[in-house]
Amino acid sequence: MATDQGRSLMARWRERTNDARPHLVICGSDALVYTLAEELARSGHRVRLTLITPPELKTAVPDLGDLRVRGVKVITATRLDERTFRDAGLAGADALALVMPDDMVNLHAALCARAVEGDLRLVMRMFNTGLAYGVRRLFADCAVLSDAAMAAPAFVAAALGEVAPTHFRYAARTMNVAQRADVPDDAVLLTLATSDGNGKTTVLPPASEAKPADLVLAEAGRRPAAQAVAARRLSREGRRRRPWLSVGRAIRVGLSRKLGIAVLVALGLTLVSGALLTHFTGVQGFWRSIYVTLLTMVGSSDVEENNEPAAQAAQLVLTLAGVALLPLVTAAVVDGVVKTRLALDRGEIIKVYSGHIVLVGLGNVGTRVLRQLIDLGLDVVAIDRNPEARGVKVAEDLDVPVIIGDAALEATLRSASIASCQALVVVSTDDAVNLQAALHARQARDGIRVVLRLYDDDFARRVQDAFNIDISRSVSRLCAPAFAAAMLEREVLATIPVERHALLVAAVKVMPGSALDGAALSSADRPESARVLGMTAAGSEWVDWVPDARRVLAPGDEIVVVARRAGLRVLLERAARPLETGGE
Repeated sequence: MATDQGRSLMARWRERTNDARPHLVICGSDALVYTLAEELARSGHRVRLTLITPPELKTAVPDLGDLRVRGVKVITATRLDERTFRDAGLAGADALALVMPDDMVNLHAALCARAVEGDLRLVMRMFNTGLAYGVRRLFADCAVLSDAAMAAPAFVAAALGEVAPTHFRYAARTMNVAQRADVPDDAVLLTLATSDGNGKTTVLPPASEAKPADLVLAEAGRRPAAQAVAARRLSREGRRRRPWLSVGRAIRVGLSRKLGIAVLVALGLTLVSGALLTHFTGVQGFWRSIYVTLLTMVGSSDVEENNEPAAQAAQLVLTLAGVALLPLVTAAVVDGVVKTRLALDRGEIIKVYSGHIVLVGLGNVGTRVLRQLIDLGLDVVAIDRNPEARGVKVAEDLDVPVIIGDAALEATLRSASIASCQALVVVSTDDAVNLQAALHARQARDGIRVVLRLYDDDFARRVQDAFNIDISRSVSRLCAPAFAAAMLEREVLATIPVERHALLVAAVKVMPGSALDGAALSSADRPESARVLGMTAAGSEWVDWVPDARRVLAPGDEIVVVARRAGLRVLLERAARPLETGGE
């Protein structure tokens, strides 16, 4: 990144004469724009922030007045064009984050921004991976991130009751997150978190505190991932069908209540009058009784003047009931076929599923979650109230049943066989709908695993504790550290979600004259803050994955670390070249 077009923030600070703070611009319309701005404002860096938002923000976005109090400049604009960027002072800015929820809007805005300021770092949010690859090649200094791609593995893992399948590749080695018990000892690279058994989690603990139940970063490919094992188990359980329940649901959907009562009344009269007729006429044998009853019902019997009055009354009632029953049965069949067809067209599911995953919300995150669940061989029933949602077409292509309806309604969840599913994953963008769906699921069955998406991280934690929800997460809170790190030009390789923390995997280069220049490698390793994963000597491409902690660092050495946000910030400051000072 150290090119003429992508100078480091420190270099730009030295060039400034009036305001030494880097100028960062963020454009967005949903929860991520607020969370990213808050992340940058609380990062500890002295930065100047400008937000560009449309007049109408998504409902999940808090009041931007809180950001104004912290010195963030907020601009409202209907279009992200050159004029808007010039008015926002983009000329001379250091970085621009385009986090609108539309790929094409972000791409158009990036082209306009480059016309205003060519020497600019771009951080773009994109859902389409193919388009993202092309954008990286189009712009020299650009980071393209997908919040959906970052968040989806965490939701999938929570649905399976396993560790989020986070993995990344660096220096020809693929690493993933796993439980220590799921990988051999020689595959463990670093302990990410450990628990004391009372619910307290320690992130990046010292090596001396390692325990068998730790969450670790390990070299991938040694043994089957726990997620795959859990997925196969759920997939086998999901194959158990209950066809009689499907037949019952089809009858309930297809037959109206009033018409059903009429049919039952006519059928009851037919049976009673048929039994009386065969009794008073002395008909013997079951088949002869059926024969006489059916012929009389359809009007094929003769007039019997010599029969007893009771037999004649039964014959008359039977004939009239038969005349009424046949049209009623025909009407019921036609009505049932039509209603069933309309129910299918509306997205109602007639078939009863068991052992499946119910997925609510088919937006960006929901679509990613859907694909990963299908890739794992799991049965999925999806729900979304918008028939034009991004994931509806994907679900149709994958032959996944989709219910178009409001997941906040208990009837909608029942149509998705919520009482017999393995887990409910709720990832729509409406917090109220998400919470109602989760509570309805708990009422349907106590043991159901519920994975819930909520915007506010504190609210998510309280909901999880108060309502016994298995996992509740905030997508924007989960992804904001990676976007913020990309804007500040950190070499972030991956973001690892651990409980409610977001750990960053980054490569930090030691600059001449910095605090780390001439220091021991052990000084960069700080438990619960930043842990050294490996290092590369200056001028070399080989990565030492088990470096000697006593090694003296030299300019150009690159340290690979797993760190919390604050720990990485401190380490970057210690690795950076000190600012030049001079007399006035």
